Amino acid sequence: MFPRLTALEIDRLRRFGELQTFNTGDMLVRAGEEGHGLKILLSGQVEILQHDQTGRRISIVTHETGSFMGELAQLSGRPSLVNAEALTDGEFISIAPDRLRAVLVAEAELGERIMRALILRRVGLIERGAGPIIVGVEANGDVLRLVNFLRRNGHPFLRLDPETDTCGQALVDRFHVDERALPIVLCPSGKLLRNPGEEQLARCLGLVGPIDPEKLFDVAIIGTGPAGLATAVYAASEGLSVLALDCRSFGGQAGASSRIENYLGFPTGISGMALMGRAYSQAQKFGVEMAIPDEAIRLHCGNDPCKLELANGEEVQARSIVIASGARYRRLEVADLHLFEGISVHYWASPLEGDLCADNEVALVGGGNSAGQATVYLASKAKKVTLVARRPLSRTMSSYLVERIESLPNVDVVIGAEVAGLEGEEGKLSAVTLRNRASGEEQRREISHLFSFIGAEPNTDWLAGTGIKLDPRGFVLTGSDAGDDHYPLGTSRRGIFAIGDVRSGSVKRVAAAVGDGAQVVAAIHLYLAAAGEGPIIAAQPMPAAV
Repeated sequence: MFPRLTALEIDRLRRFGELQTFNTGDMLVRAGEEGHGLKILLSGQVEILQHDQTGRRISIVTHETGSFMGELAQLSGRPSLVNAEALTDGEFISIAPDRLRAVLVAEAELGERIMRALILRRVGLIERGAGPIIVGVEANGDVLRLVNFLRRNGHPFLRLDPETDTCGQALVDRFHVDERALPIVLCPSGKLLRNPGEEQLARCLGLVGPIDPEKLFDVAIIGTGPAGLATAVYAASEGLSVLALDCRSFGGQAGASSRIENYLGFPTGISGMALMGRAYSQAQKFGVEMAIPDEAIRLHCGNDPCKLELANGEEVQARSIVIASGARYRRLEVADLHLFEGISVHYWASPLEGDLCADNEVALVGGGNSAGQATVYLASKAKKVTLVARRPLSRTMSSYLVERIESLPNVDVVIGAEVAGLEGEEGKLSAVTLRNRASGEEQRREISHLFSFIGAEPNTDWLAGTGIKLDPRGFVLTGSDAGDDHYPLGTSRRGIFAIGDVRSGSVKRVAAAVGDGAQVVAAIHLYLAAAGEGPIIAAQPMPAAV
C-alpha cells in the first residue's frame, strides 16, 4: 500500500511531472479539491490525514523521501478524499492525472506497483469510512438507496444512525434537521445535502462533471456493465477516444452478483463487484472518460457525427455509438409491490442486503444462476431462505449451484409456486403469500425480506424514434438480422453497434458480454477506416472474440 521508490525509479518518472517545493505547515492537498494527480516526495515529510464526524484529525500515514501521495481518485483527477499537510520543508514531483495514466502505460512494471498501491489505498479508505457522511436510520429506503449507489461505484463513505450513534444525532442537531427529513449527506467539501438524488450526490462528490459539448469522441458507450467496460478497455488501449456513460453505476447486473464462479481464470470465484471494479480501474488507466451517473435519453443518428442527448440537458458527439444498456429488472406482478421496493423488496443481494437479513427469514424468487448464487450467499446470512421457482432448478440452473443449494440445511425450495401477496407496514415486509400455480392453494410465510431474480427486460425504450430495429421482445437486432452484412454487431443504423444483454440472441453470461466488447472494437476500427476517420489500425478480417 505504501511502497518506497528507489532513486533510479524516481529518475525514470521525472519526465512525466514537474518539480515543486513546499514549506512546513502547507496544505498540499485538501479533501474535496480536484485534479492533484500523483506527488512523489523527494525530500521532507508529509502527513496524510482525514477529519472524522466530530472534526477530530485522524492520521493515516506519514510520507517520507521515496513515497508517493495519491489514490484512485487521482487517476481521473477527481476530488481528493484526504488532506495532505507538510510537516517539514521539502520538494516533490507532481504528475498530473493525464501524465499519471501515461506512466502506467509506458512504465509497465513500475506502473503495476503504483496501480496496486492506488487500489489498496482506496480499499483502505473504504474500510476507514472516508468520504461523505450519510446520516439516517439503517432501514430507511433512501439511506439504502444512497449507500447502494456509493458501494456500487466503489466510493468510500460513512453511515451514522442517529438512533444509535451520538455523532449522528450531533450532526442532526448541528444542522437543525427534522428527523422526518433524513437522510442528510455531508460531503467532504463541507456542503450539506438533504435526501439527495444520485446525480446530485455524484456532482457534490465530483464523481461526474460537465462533458465538453465540442469534443468529438471516437466511441460513446451507453452502459458500463461487462460488455460496456470491455469495449471501453479495448478501445482506449488501442488509441480511440472513449466516453462511457451509465445512469447508475458501473458493473451492471454482474456487479450486483455476490459471487461468480464460472468466469474463466477465477477457480475460487470472485464477487461481481470485485471483477467489475478491476475492469473500471483498468478503463481509467487507459484514459476512458467516465460519466456516471449520466443517463442517455435520446439518440440522434441521422447526421454525422451521431449525437446523444442526456437527461441533464447535455449533448455528446461521437463518431460511433455502442449500445450496451443491458436490461432492467423484471418486477413481480403483485399488489402493493412499490410500497416495499428499496426497503424490504430487493433486486440484488449485496453485502448491504446480506447484513439486513441477518437472523431473519427471507424469500427469493427465481430459478436462474443469478438466483442460485444469491440463494447461496443469503443462506450464509439469514436464518432461513425460501427459494421459490416455477420449474425444477435442474432445468434452469447450473448443476454445481443446484447441488450446493440442496446441501444447505436452511434453504427450503418451493417448486411450481409464485408470490401472490405481500403484508407489512411502512415498507417493512412481515409476510408473503405463496400460491401453487397448479392447484391454486395458498400458504402464508413470515418473511422480512423478498428478493426478486425473475429475469430482465431489454433497456431499449430510449431508442424509440431512432429507426433502430428491435426484435418482438424489444432486444436490438444486429448483423444480418438488422440488415447489416458488414458488421456482425452492427445495428440497422450505420455506425451504431449493440452488445451484451441488450442484443437480440446474446448469451446472458459475463464472458459472452466481454467477448462482445472485444469484437465490437474490431468492428469500430473497420467502420472508422471505411468512413475515412482512421484507420487506427489497418482494416483486416473480423477476429474472433477473445
